[in-house]
Amino acid sequence: MSSRTNRNTLTERGMQIVERRIPALAAKAGHEAYRTTLQQTGAVTVKTSNGQVVKRESDGSVTVIKSLSVGKRVKPGTVLRRVKEAA
Repeated sequence: MSSRTNRNTLTERGMQIVERRIPALAAKAGHEAYRTTLQQTGAVTVKTSNGQVVKRESDGSVTVIKSLSVGKRVKPGTVLRRVKEAA
């Protein structure tokens, strides 16, 4: 077994340490992609912020489109299904 193979082998503890960083790295990548998209395309994004639907433009200006009502609390793991409307 060469020393190169030993350096590339992760222990269980090493894997757990690396895996703990995944959520933070994913969040950082998402925020960076959002900022990059706004800068490169000059696009407008629509998102929720503080109970409101807002339009955010590439220059940083924010316009409130609609205020949202308070949502319902849902237990984690709950499966929601659409109810078919009677025709």
